[in-house]
Amino acid sequence: MNKEQIIEFILTLPEAELDYPFGTDVMVFKVLGKMFALIIVNDGIVDINLKGAPADNEALASMFTAIRPGYHMNKKHWITVSVTEEIEDGMLKGLIDRSYDLVVAKLKKADRERLAIHR
Repeated sequence: MNKEQIIEFILTLPEAELDYPFGTDVMVFKVLGKMFALIIVNDGIVDINLKGAPADNEALASMFTAIRPGYHMNKKHWITVSVTEEIEDGMLKGLIDRSYDLVVAKLKKADRERLAIHR
């Protein structure tokens, strides 16, 4: 996936919105004000920070060179994925979905139910 395809996919998630709280170089995606993905381009490579379960994050980082603890994030709960040929589109979409779902799970019940209607 390229950057535009990733952005397009993320914005299909219910009430996902794009923000730039850290400047125009960092794309921040939120659901109901809560961050679930960040995109930045470093040396021509798209990096995306995503939330994940600590055990899963550790396993992914040990299995893929393109996945490492979250850059400028809580390294236990976030990973940085460099979008390279090592990361298949389906896997990346799954990681984005998981990040979104983890953030939604922490929202108020009414908000979770409202978002579930659209999924």
